[in-house]
Amino acid sequence: MESQKVKRVVIAGGGTAGWNVAAALGSTLGTLLDITLVESEEIGTIGVGESTVPTVRRFHQLLGIKEQEFMRDNRASFKLGISFEDWARIGDRYIHSFGVVGKSTWMGDFHHFWLHAVAQGYGGEVGQYCFEHEALRAGKFACGPESTINYAYHLDAALYARFLRKFSEGFGVRRVEGKITSVDQDGESGFVIAINLESGARIEGDLFIDCTGFRGLLIEQALGAGFEDWGQWLPCNSALPIQTRAVGPAVPYTRAMAHEAGWMWQIPLQHRVGNGFVYSSDHMSDEAAHDGLHARIEGEVVFAPKPIRFRAGRRLKTWDKNVVAFGLSSGFVEPLESTSIHLIQVGVTRLIQSFPFAGISQAQVDRYNARAQAEIEMVRDFVTLHYKLTEREDSEFWRYCKNMSIPDSLAARIALFRESGMAYQDQDELFRIDSWLQVMIGQRLVPQAYHHMGRLLTDAQLKQALTDLKTNIAGAVARMPAHQDFVDSYCGAEALA
Repeated sequence: MESQKVKRVVIAGGGTAGWNVAAALGSTLGTLLDITLVESEEIGTIGVGESTVPTVRRFHQLLGIKEQEFMRDNRASFKLGISFEDWARIGDRYIHSFGVVGKSTWMGDFHHFWLHAVAQGYGGEVGQYCFEHEALRAGKFACGPESTINYAYHLDAALYARFLRKFSEGFGVRRVEGKITSVDQDGESGFVIAINLESGARIEGDLFIDCTGFRGLLIEQALGAGFEDWGQWLPCNSALPIQTRAVGPAVPYTRAMAHEAGWMWQIPLQHRVGNGFVYSSDHMSDEAAHDGLHARIEGEVVFAPKPIRFRAGRRLKTWDKNVVAFGLSSGFVEPLESTSIHLIQVGVTRLIQSFPFAGISQAQVDRYNARAQAEIEMVRDFVTLHYKLTEREDSEFWRYCKNMSIPDSLAARIALFRESGMAYQDQDELFRIDSWLQVMIGQRLVPQAYHHMGRLLTDAQLKQALTDLKTNIAGAVARMPAHQDFVDSYCGAEALA
């Protein structure tokens, strides 16, 4: 039997990305690997990734993380979706929830029934047929062993990294403190053989994980993997994060509030609210962004991390030679739909499934990169959708977004829905048909046609079916506790000193 060629795994960088990778590798393959994580306390964690999507729950279950313990330690709250405000028009509000809309058939999706009902004058709002949507709107939440509710979390990025560090170290992951100063490569193959630290320490490895953030110290500065810029489709390139004390009960959703040159997030945790002002520096000065942020926040400021500059796009090779990039090192799609942590977790899951114990195979690398590219491009398209489908012309920024060219893959989706009411979900795609539907309808994209399966029912039958759906959902929501009350009883953290 061939000996194991890849045993020493070195993770360069901590934070959300590094410790997610360490936790996953340590808890699943830890007995087969020697895992070392190198990070510097001076560099710290970018406090943007505080909102997640439902796949985080499956990832935690895979690792054996207990939900209540995790939520107490992270002072986390629940998330049923995102409230989008002022996107298609000033004054608009719509919800992208994590739920299933209505009941579909083999012939077609539920929204074709709804579109037919709307055409007849009695369909109502599409969100009324989604349990999570209506619970979000009412500020309600409950979960349990028998519950089917689909949800994610709001979490504290710094506390999350600390939680995952403790979890990882329980599986033998070794942490080394220090700043990376240089990278040693093999003269013939170009493979990375070691990283050197400011302390003089040298950390050798067989497989290196780059979690060094936008710098990409290994994947880009050492290997030159290349970068594809998506700024023409995702024009925001700056963010001002700030944390404030909560002034009211935590709600089970993230707010994404559009402004004249971008948008602002508001993420409620148990102990504070995460806020962030995202903007295009081509359309707004840093000073105006600072003023805009402080004019919109509520509550006492707890902490104001450094301003963040970013570039939307992807690394041309997520895996190059013996380096695999995760998090900001691999690419970035702005935080509008809270996808950053998901892309880290799905990436390390894929790495575990195809771990190169016997040595790096180029065919394996190519397959990994192809899937990573497809995943992040589908996320890119979904986020770009929010900007393109706007009717706003009140600023240079929104006029640009409304009239910009978009990727052919997204243009085809928009045309398909506009012309036929059809939406779809590709293999390995994060966002379901329900997500595309809620955003496209919310951004005022009205289909010109739809499947006529609704005509197979009489008006009386369709009305009754829709009424029953709405009534059942409304009744279930009415019986739920307020989100804050459930959090307090289920996973409330101790009061801060």
